[in-house]
Amino acid sequence: MNIRVGNGYDVHKLAPGLELWLGGIKIEHEKGSVAHSDGDVLIHAICDAILGAAGLRDIGVHFPDTSPEFKGIDSKILLDRTVSLIAEKGYGIGNVDCVLCLQRPKIKNYIPQMIETLSKVMKVDASQVNVKATTTEKLGFVGREEGIEAYAVVILSK
Repeated sequence: MNIRVGNGYDVHKLAPGLELWLGGIKIEHEKGSVAHSDGDVLIHAICDAILGAAGLRDIGVHFPDTSPEFKGIDSKILLDRTVSLIAEKGYGIGNVDCVLCLQRPKIKNYIPQMIETLSKVMKVDASQVNVKATTTEKLGFVGREEGIEAYAVVILSK
C-alpha cells in the first residue's frame, strides 16, 4: 500500500458585511472572508493538503483566483473536484485532521455539522474527519479579528 501525507494552509482577511463560510457551512457573524470564491479557509486548506499528498501542487494551480469560473464559487465544489482528481490517480482519503484559528465567533457547536458536510463531500465516513478550533489569545491578525486561518493534514492511500 502506498501512503502519502499532505498538509495545507489557508488564510483570508475578514471584513464586515460578508458571509463567513467554514467547513462548508454558513456561520452567522458580522464579518466574513474577503475572497475570490466563498472564502472557506477550512476547505481551501483541506484541498491543498489533499493535492499536496497526491503530488498535484496546490489549489491555486487547479482553481486560480484569476479565473471568472471560480468567482464566488461554493468551496464544496472545489473540494469535490479535488477528491475526483486524486481518485483519478488511484488515491483514497485515509483521514483528514484540521485546525481553524479564529478569535470569534466560537464555533465548537458548528463542528459536528462541519464534519458531516465535509465527510459527505469527500465521500468518507465522518470518523475519518476531525476539526478543531482555537483562538490565538488575542495575538496577531487572528487575535485582532482581521483574518482567519486554517491548517489541514491528510493521509492518502493507494
